[in-house]
Amino acid sequence: MEILLNPKRHARSYRDERSREVMLKTIEFFETKGKRRLKDDYHARVWYADFVEFVKNERIFATMCTPAGYGAPDARWDTWRICEFAEILGFYGLQYWYVWQVSVLGLGPIWMSKNEDVKKRTAALLEQGGIFAFGLSEKTHGADIYSTDMIVTPVDEGRYTASGRKYYIGNGNKAALVSTFGKYGETGDYLFFAADSQHERYECVQNVCASQNYVSEFALNEYPFTEADILHKGREAWDAALNTVNIGKYNLGWASIGMCTHALYEAVNHAHNRILYKMRVTDFPHVKRMFLDAYARLVAMKLFALRACDYMRSATAEDRRYLLYNPMVKMKVTTQGERVIDLLWDVIAAKGFEKEMFFEQAAIDIRALPKLEGTVHVNIALIVKFMPNFFFAPAELPEVPRRDDVANDTFLFHQGPAKGLGSIRFHDYRLALASYDLPNVRVFAEQVEAFREMLATAPPDQAQSQDTDFLLAGGELFALVVYAQLILENARIYGIEDDVVDQIFDVLVRDFAEFALQLHNKQASTPDQMRLCLAMLKKPAQDQRRTDAVWTKHVLALDHTYEMPA
Repeated sequence: MEILLNPKRHARSYRDERSREVMLKTIEFFETKGKRRLKDDYHARVWYADFVEFVKNERIFATMCTPAGYGAPDARWDTWRICEFAEILGFYGLQYWYVWQVSVLGLGPIWMSKNEDVKKRTAALLEQGGIFAFGLSEKTHGADIYSTDMIVTPVDEGRYTASGRKYYIGNGNKAALVSTFGKYGETGDYLFFAADSQHERYECVQNVCASQNYVSEFALNEYPFTEADILHKGREAWDAALNTVNIGKYNLGWASIGMCTHALYEAVNHAHNRILYKMRVTDFPHVKRMFLDAYARLVAMKLFALRACDYMRSATAEDRRYLLYNPMVKMKVTTQGERVIDLLWDVIAAKGFEKEMFFEQAAIDIRALPKLEGTVHVNIALIVKFMPNFFFAPAELPEVPRRDDVANDTFLFHQGPAKGLGSIRFHDYRLALASYDLPNVRVFAEQVEAFREMLATAPPDQAQSQDTDFLLAGGELFALVVYAQLILENARIYGIEDDVVDQIFDVLVRDFAEFALQLHNKQASTPDQMRLCLAMLKKPAQDQRRTDAVWTKHVLALDHTYEMPA
């Protein structure tokens, strides 16, 4: 099957008609708008009022962002259909994805709250076309929420004022509600409260970015609110901040997938129909290699992100495997997106700068995603906490099926305390590697075994464990094992051809060797670690028949299958 999004022949199966309607109407909005106006608005940094109006008129956010029980019968928080919606928005531009993404973040603390009145008010605002904002980060402290300078002062019984500034807050100019993180000046206890961006004591200072997105700096100047506006207090406020990011960071991978897919169509359309030195550009061997790698990386990105969705939807207090897979979507899928764009750009060269190309926009905006909702380094530092149990304490856990069913993902708003990551257990990754008898899957399994041996016999010592640079290199190797595992699980579910799977692992084998060499060359690495790193330096198995099949059936077959209307 062809797994990439193609708006011209969007014939996916849905379990309910409203989901189909949302996707097709969203595609229709952008296809009708056309690429010329989309790019003109992008260059002129026009606030996307037309898209916000479309969302309002078609009740898009109301359907997609209201948990079941608070809105219309078609409303639910369904991560399965959210994946595709985020992919479609990314396909047409990060700016449209952004207004939705920061609304998701703003809604997180609200839907996690016990404040039913605010939740009912929020559902009504969504029906009215409202967008939302997440007032967490600050200019001085970034996302260091320990150090917030948003100070709340009691006035009298049940009444408060808040004073302070927030920075890098999307939708801060127009948000119906801003979920704002602060602390009580007297006690230092944290809280979340809902603020109105149009209130006279709410000052929208500036857009800190030169883009269509409104990424605000705002100030609250003795902003008045009451107990009725408070969402969380104390430890619950802290947990709500982190658990909201757990939900929101997942979406960044889908924006990357959408942008890369559109860029791939443009690159193939251009290169395959351009003659240089009496040859099609796509006949040059180095061009063929770059396209094959870009295609394999993009399919891998999508397979992994879809499978991570299954684990998010199946999560419980007893099964929190999603807390590994979720940041992997954020940091691994988005960095792979950069690799895809770089490969395509090396093919189309100067064409990628032209103002009429969607590619010109994607090449700039793809860089943002690994740096939002926690940098790659922050997320690698997070996932290495899972490494001991992942490799050395596999557990018998229920097999998670494809989760495309019509269901409200209730658990995401009841994740509980944001702690205890080191105690989370995982199923045995070796089962997935053993399930495919393909040349490059076998080579990859050998590399993983050498890495596992290094962790068992020459693990990081105390000094290395405190050396972030050293741990990040090891974290990249760990991330590749997790990435490969879920790709293989999902390749079976989606019926991906063996040739495509083996082509993906051709890429993963090379990536593993690349990171192993980096770890080998770290100043802190020991002789035993270096020896085992060398055992990871393997070359992928070559198969010209496989390469030709993927090239013809999957890459060249994309030629002129999609082009955005002018």
